[in-house]
Amino acid sequence: MVTTKIERATKEDVPELLGLITELAVYEKEPDAVVATPELMIKNVFENNYAECLIARTITEDGSKGIAVGMALYFFTYSTWLGAPGLYLEDLYVKPEYRAQGLGKRLFGELGHIAQERGCKRVEWRVLKWNKPSIDFYVECLKAENLVEWDTMRIEGQEGFDRLLSFRKA
Repeated sequence: MVTTKIERATKEDVPELLGLITELAVYEKEPDAVVATPELMIKNVFENNYAECLIARTITEDGSKGIAVGMALYFFTYSTWLGAPGLYLEDLYVKPEYRAQGLGKRLFGELGHIAQERGCKRVEWRVLKWNKPSIDFYVECLKAENLVEWDTMRIEGQEGFDRLLSFRKA
């Protein structure tokens, strides 16, 4: 088993983070969906602080940083019903050859620590309905609740925003 370390990602990690994000998109059968650039990620994650990110790296024999093998990108929400913040996990990814070694559990452990530290009352994320290995992990290992009664709604792209903006005049 390879030794890994989880820490908060920095601007210097962006190239590797984008590599992991691209691998995730390929796994989720959307290889051409990633349009993020290093500049956008630096601006929006590390300068505007719209999200935060953990990175998991191997540790070399001499104790220095190795390669990036996993990541978790998250941001904070607010629940009107709970009257408290929540942590929303946007993406969690572990390279296939590093799975089944406890790294996913450790990433969730770090997220739980951050959520508790920040006064969050819930941790939420979405999973594709066909992704049975991940769903099994979430339900069996994490004991997560599957909210089957909720659907995800989305408006994306300029055409969608133009539609929304047209309602300002209504």
